[in-house]
Amino acid sequence: MDRETRLAWLVDHYRRPRHVGTLPDADARVPGGNPGCGDIITIYLKEGSGEWGVVRDGAPSGPTPHSPLPGRVGIVTWEGTGCTLSQAAASILAERINKDRPSFEEILEYPQEQMIELLGRDIAEARPGCALLALGTLKGAVKTVEMNRKLRAAGHTEEQIRELRNMILTAPAAAPAPAAPPA
Repeated sequence: MDRETRLAWLVDHYRRPRHVGTLPDADARVPGGNPGCGDIITIYLKEGSGEWGVVRDGAPSGPTPHSPLPGRVGIVTWEGTGCTLSQAAASILAERINKDRPSFEEILEYPQEQMIELLGRDIAEARPGCALLALGTLKGAVKTVEMNRKLRAAGHTEEQIRELRNMILTAPAAAPAPAAPPA
């Protein structure tokens, strides 16, 4: 794709974002930000379980015989504000993820370089924080779903998991350990 076509594609995704909006009953809701540019993205991820079907305009259409299995993406939506590149990247990533329905392992292994290439190296390399915000946030959402699954398997209730997450979010930053006395 030449530069002019790629720029038009990015602007189209910015002006008419795909799969944007909150997701009821998401298994993960993970915010991400790029303080250098002021971009904010929230990724909503529903693990595949046979409950969701084809996604059109960010809305699930209901069960289908081809619904994904657990450990795979069921549906991803997003919302956010920011520069053209960060918002277009989120739309492009959500469109690709909802089409391909990759496994969580595939998402966690998805290289940043591949996202840079998808968006256009000449465009994305100048602002990697903007270009990679959605990918990093999606990986965080996958890790959240996987951790919640492990906590449930260890016997924690949904309420206990929520309490643990709230404690993590509200905990003060740990102070550095005191230096060891000289010997």
